[in-house]
This record gives sequence, C-alpha cells and structure tokens, in this order.
Amino acid sequence: MSLFREFAQPSRQLCRLSTRSPRTKLQRSRQFTRSAHSVAAEAEIQAAHKYCSDLLIKYDRPSYTLHTFIPRHAQTFYLALRALNVSLSMIPDTTSSYTIGLMRLQFWRDAVTKILAGSPPKEPIAILLASAIADLHERTQGRARISKGWLNRLINSREQTLTNDPYTNIAALESYAENTYSTLMYLTLSALPMASVTADHVASHIGKAAGIAAVLRGLPLVAFPPPSSHQSSQPGAGAKQGAVMLPLEVMAQAGVKEEEVFRMGAEAPGLRDAVFTVATRASDHLITAQQMLSNLRAGQDVGHDFEHEGEEGHEYEVYSDQRQESPLDEVNRAFGVFMPAVGTRLWLDRLQSVDFDIFRSELLRSDWKLPWKAYMAFKRKNL
Repeated sequence: MSLFREFAQPSRQLCRLSTRSPRTKLQRSRQFTRSAHSVAAEAEIQAAHKYCSDLLIKYDRPSYTLHTFIPRHAQTFYLALRALNVSLSMIPDTTSSYTIGLMRLQFWRDAVTKILAGSPPKEPIAILLASAIADLHERTQGRARISKGWLNRLINSREQTLTNDPYTNIAALESYAENTYSTLMYLTLSALPMASVTADHVASHIGKAAGIAAVLRGLPLVAFPPPSSHQSSQPGAGAKQGAVMLPLEVMAQAGVKEEEVFRMGAEAPGLRDAVFTVATRASDHLITAQQMLSNLRAGQDVGHDFEHEGEEGHEYEVYSDQRQESPLDEVNRAFGVFMPAVGTRLWLDRLQSVDFDIFRSELLRSDWKLPWKAYMAFKRKNL
C-alpha cells in the first residue's frame, strides 16, 4: 500500500503539472500575441506619422514649420489634421472625374465616423488621426471631444473645389475660409484641449485671413491648371478647364473678365485691383485679431461679439485647468495655434511688394523668414 502511495502521489503531481503546462503556454502565447500586436500597431502609427510629415513638407511646408509651436501633446493631432487638409485639397487634381472626386470625399466622411469610433481604415492619415484622438480621450478622461461636425465641414466645403464654383461675393469667400481654415484652427484648439469663446473668436479671424490668402495664392494654378496624368497626351485633348477664383462681385466692380485673364494673364484689365480688394479683406481680419489682443492686454473685452457663438461646436465647457484663466490667459496658452497669422501676413506683404501681380512666381515659394518671424511672435505673444 505504501508502495502504491509512493508512486501514486508523484503520478498525481505529474498530472497537475501536465494540466498546468498547457495553460502556461497559452498565457505566454496570449501575452506574446498582445505584445506583437502592440509593436505592430506602434510601427503602423510611426509609419503614419512619417507619411503625414512628409506630405506636409512637400505640399504645405508652412504648416509643417509651424507645428513646433503647437503644444507637444497636440502635435500629432495637428500633423494628421493638416495632412487631411492637404489630401482633401488634392482631390480635384488627382481624380479623373467629378464622380470619382465625390467618391473620395465620401470615403473621408465614412472614415471620420470610423476614426471617432476607434476603428480607422488602413490609411495613414486616418490611422494617425485616430491615434491622436484616442490619446486626447485618455489624457482628459473623455471630457475633451473632437467635433464630428467640424471634421465633416472640412470635407463638405471641398465639394466646391471639384467644380471651381465661383464665389458670388466676398462674404461667400469668407464663408469658405471659415469652413476650412478657421475650422482647422477650432479643431486644433479642441486638441489642447481649449474650450474658449475668446480663443475661437481670434481663430475665426485668423482662419478667414489664411483661407482668403490661400485662395489668392492658388489663383494662377486654378486659372491655368497643369495637365493631369488622367488626361490624354495628345495636344489639346481633354484639357482641364481653368477658372478665375475671385468673387464675381469684385470682378464686376473692377471690370475683370475671365476670358481676358486667360488670354492676358497678369495684364488683364482690372485684375490687380480685384486682387487688391480681396487681399485687403484678408489683411483686415489680421488687423482685427491684433486689435483684439491689444484690447485684452489693456484689460478690456475683445471689442465685438463672436458671430459664430452658439453654433454647432461652439459650446464652452470649462475644463479644470481653465477655471482660473482669464480670456487673455486662454489666448496666451493657445497662442501656438494662431501662428498661421504670421505666415499669412508675410505672404500678403510679398503680394503688396509685387504690386498685387498674383502671377509672380515668387508668391508660390515658402518664405525663409517664417521660422524666425513665428518664433518672435510666439515669444512676444504678439501677432
């Protein structure tokens, strides 16, 4: 009997060991799988980060330069968002038809829904944007949110660029700038997070100035589009029709005729006057933003109401780190988001230096002074 027990007990122990061993292997396997998945996901995010950075360096160097002024924890979101803006702006030039362009825009609308749900499509910009939003959610315990309405507004506003529909007047051009460049700034403020009517108000004026300047800067390329890779290689076949993207009301007042711009370029009668009128409106928005900052530093209010207060996305929940902040404190903390004002001002100054000849080639180049000018503006908190 004792002999049986002597061998039976080790036998039972062996059985226990043998039943534990598969569990241990399974646990290790699961841990390895999770670790491998985490490494793969991190590699995917890093590749997406490089893709977005490279896209900005190639097509929107000013935005890449200015990303260093965004608080570090929001820089990934900023890069992804600006890369999305570049991708949307390129759709008319990288699609062969209006229908395909609409399909690309719909892809991004669907992607926004998936990004906010945490399951982005396998596309670099979508992957990086989803990662940045997940990080924001974790940092703020879910209190800060990125507006789906604002993201869709960026996409929807680009439908106009598929057909180069003219702006009826400056107000229509300002609306386009508000829906694109101002909205980019609202979204970036959300990623800080910053929920401030004053910061949004400043961003609105700067975004309108930047958007108007962007339309002016792109005018020669829209009027005389380069041959598309989708078009026939035969001379004169399938040439893309250009358009003069100035407000019709301004063109009529200055006596500008689209066919004369196509025929005479910069020498078209009234063209410089029309460009001057539109550029002046952009400059006015920058001056307004500067005056608002001056008023705040003088202990006053900004001087006028925010026209978009109460609209979708412009609800202002106070975060714990903002409860003791004055409007000036909020603006100073968000100041890096306002740096596009510096690049816009530099470009408008160059436009004036060439007597509003919008076809001058130097207007398409990045300004080497931007990093230094932006640094000084950021340091002094003065636009």
